[in-house]
Amino acid sequence: MIGCRAVLVAVVVAIVALLACDGAAPASGLARVRAAGVLRWGGDVQGGEPYVYGDPARPDRLIGFEVEIADAIAKQLGVRAEFVQNDWSNLVPSLERGSFDVAMNGLEVTESRVGRVRFTRPYYVFAARLMARADDASILPDLLALRGKKVGTLANSFAFEMLRGAAEPVVYEGVEEPYVDLVHGRTDAVLLDDIIASRYGAPREELRVVGDLSEGYYALAVRPSEPDLAAAIDGAIDALAASGELRRILDRSRLWNARQERLVGWSAADQTTMIGAPPAPPPLGTAHVTLFLRGAGVTLVVSVLAMALAMTLGLLLALGRLYGGPVLARLAGAYVEVYRGTPVLLQLYLLYYGLAPVLRLGALPAAVIGLGMNYAAYEAEVYRAGIQAVPAAQLESALALGMTTRLALRRVVLPQALRHAIPNVTNDFIALLKDSSLVSVITVVELTKQMTITAVDVRSWVGPGLLCAGLYFAMSYPLGAVARRLEKKLEGEREEEAAR
Repeated sequence: MIGCRAVLVAVVVAIVALLACDGAAPASGLARVRAAGVLRWGGDVQGGEPYVYGDPARPDRLIGFEVEIADAIAKQLGVRAEFVQNDWSNLVPSLERGSFDVAMNGLEVTESRVGRVRFTRPYYVFAARLMARADDASILPDLLALRGKKVGTLANSFAFEMLRGAAEPVVYEGVEEPYVDLVHGRTDAVLLDDIIASRYGAPREELRVVGDLSEGYYALAVRPSEPDLAAAIDGAIDALAASGELRRILDRSRLWNARQERLVGWSAADQTTMIGAPPAPPPLGTAHVTLFLRGAGVTLVVSVLAMALAMTLGLLLALGRLYGGPVLARLAGAYVEVYRGTPVLLQLYLLYYGLAPVLRLGALPAAVIGLGMNYAAYEAEVYRAGIQAVPAAQLESALALGMTTRLALRRVVLPQALRHAIPNVTNDFIALLKDSSLVSVITVVELTKQMTITAVDVRSWVGPGLLCAGLYFAMSYPLGAVARRLEKKLEGEREEEAAR
């Protein structure tokens, strides 16, 4: 009893101590950063050179011009910089939830971000650069001339906002993939920041620079509730620009040009012009619902076609493992183990990008084939278990009656095996319906991808997230109900057979 009281007292003391510490927490963002001695900045290494990337000599060490700028800013604040890996498209939501102090990774000042975050003064002026295939003279340096064209870009980027309403944006997760698709004719052009274009597009002989369509700015994003931290970072960048350190950092990455001269004398008026008046976010309306329904349609089409492929190929693999002889059985077994032992995301990347030089699949066919081949491995095991659940005596009896093995399988074994497999196949289809969200990495705008795009538009994840969840539930619940009914029916039939 005494021991329990001692433990209780200790817990109460600990809670009081935590509350006291919380009450004494710094009241401002700058005070918090200085108290911690660390400026935590979010970025995405996938952006690659020259932003943030692994040192070729020491892969465990990050380098890049933004790493240098972060270190220089932190030094001005009297702290050290610490990088936090985060998916680029979710930098702003992660900043809002407090995953890091600032976001800085080629984060462009766009209308959709102004108002959600407080932007510091810029540290780089970029140009939105349009590129096309060298043998395609139809692409002109004019946004209006891109109408009806498929133009690759990054989702929710400065270029993406330019293209909406003027062209058909094809969105990507990385910076190299848009140019790979352009080379192989999957898109008509690519519009991205000049830094990206010069590093990943210009070196390709098959491509040409069409022109620069607009200018924009890279700046650090700070939570609106921490204006003191933003002001301190503004002062730090001012000092770096005035001392020439900013130019030296950009020079080391071969980024300094005439556009950057305006950063040296940056003024409050320039900042006001850059940010402009924050536009009111549009409400989640019928137009968004229409886009969601279109995304749900893409999800359903991909899932149905992929499952049809998975069921057909899975059945062939199961038969190959059981009745195909030693060579075919080993090959089918190897297929199953490889596809079950590697991530479907990796398989999609290899199918769509890795095999692009020899197999130029469109995004939708690649999505169907990639998911279908992956799920075929799982369906093969479901069918194999169903076939093995049929008593061996039935196959032997059919053979004794003069049937061939193929005929006995088709008329006796498979009908029973498939009946046992149907509930598991239905459950797998529900899983495939949700896994179809992965095909966004190969530019398919399905339901989940449409949700992330809309969430940025309306500056909220709640409404789009609930709508997305509701549509997934509406598609998957009937399948779950069917699976449950089939399971009960089969269980009743087994009980009847056992009673006999």
